[in-house]
Amino acid sequence: MVAARPDKDYYRTLGVAENADAAAIKEAYRKLAKRYHPDANAGDPRAAERFKEVGEANAVLSNPAKRKKYDQMRKLGAFGLGGARGTPKTGTAGDSASFSFEDFGGLGGFSDIFSSIFDRGREQRGRQPGGPSKGRNVEYSVDVSFETAARGGKIALSVPITETCARCKGSGGAAGAAWKRCEECGGSGSVTFGQGTFAVPRPCPACAARGRTSTDPCGTCDGAGKLRQTRKINVSVPPGAQTGAKVRIPGQGESGSGGGPPGDLLVAFKVRPHRFLRREGDDIHATVSVNLAQAMLGSTIRVATLSGQKAELRIPPGTQPGARFRIKGRGIRRDGKVGDQVVEVAVKVPSSLEPEAQERLREFAALSGMKW
Repeated sequence: MVAARPDKDYYRTLGVAENADAAAIKEAYRKLAKRYHPDANAGDPRAAERFKEVGEANAVLSNPAKRKKYDQMRKLGAFGLGGARGTPKTGTAGDSASFSFEDFGGLGGFSDIFSSIFDRGREQRGRQPGGPSKGRNVEYSVDVSFETAARGGKIALSVPITETCARCKGSGGAAGAAWKRCEECGGSGSVTFGQGTFAVPRPCPACAARGRTSTDPCGTCDGAGKLRQTRKINVSVPPGAQTGAKVRIPGQGESGSGGGPPGDLLVAFKVRPHRFLRREGDDIHATVSVNLAQAMLGSTIRVATLSGQKAELRIPPGTQPGARFRIKGRGIRRDGKVGDQVVEVAVKVPSSLEPEAQERLREFAALSGMKW
């Protein structure tokens, strides 16, 4: 049985809107499950983990009762306690938060609430309602081509970010609106959640930790003071980047509150495999098939390279299956060094021969002292 975890954005995992109906959720799950199914991604642990995440998200969102509880926790700000995220990650994230209160049906685990909420609660103490607070970091995962990861380059991203509402400048109130003390938190900006002797403070969801509410909420952000928007950002991919590598872009995370600085954007790379090339350290490897005549008599073959252009390689007569040849300087350049390209030869043997070709082969075998 899968328990809903508010530290995970299941809607983003499936790529659906928060108001998506059951049919849209089912269709999104079907497509992603087919894409990341282990049978279609043999030997790829990340695909297996992604398949597991998709299944977990579907188990919660396709169940009306679980989805209702999950949405309640998100509405109360449980998800917001953790580090905001771009696209789903597999085991890499900022802060996270899970709950185990009985009134929400046992969502998450007790150890998670103690570690993550308690730490966030300490941040709230000592800060005046509406005072400056740094925005959350955003982690965003992006696929990059094999060539871009190897050579380095720039990619353009469209990152969903929670930003300060431009209309009300984050106040949450319409122009000229009156303000009153928040009834939920009594003006403190925080509320206390607890069970038994355990209690921790957290930002008040009713006033967004401001300690006051407007009698006339902003019509653009509905009083939240923030909006979910898409930000276009150019990111530099360092040469030699591998799957799991990250770059931090300061100040491109979520907007801060009360005049606080914005958080950072952490971009994690996932390198797409190449059709012909693979990487080992700073060397690029390729396997090229040659026919029996080329291997025996020698030949000049053309090999795909990182530059996108073909390189010529001379293989000598008598080349054996599995023989390797090195092309200097055609690997990955980084830190002042450059790798090579290693070409492995695979000899392709005909599956059938015409009668005349069989006779000539027998003559050749007899002349060469071969047995058959």
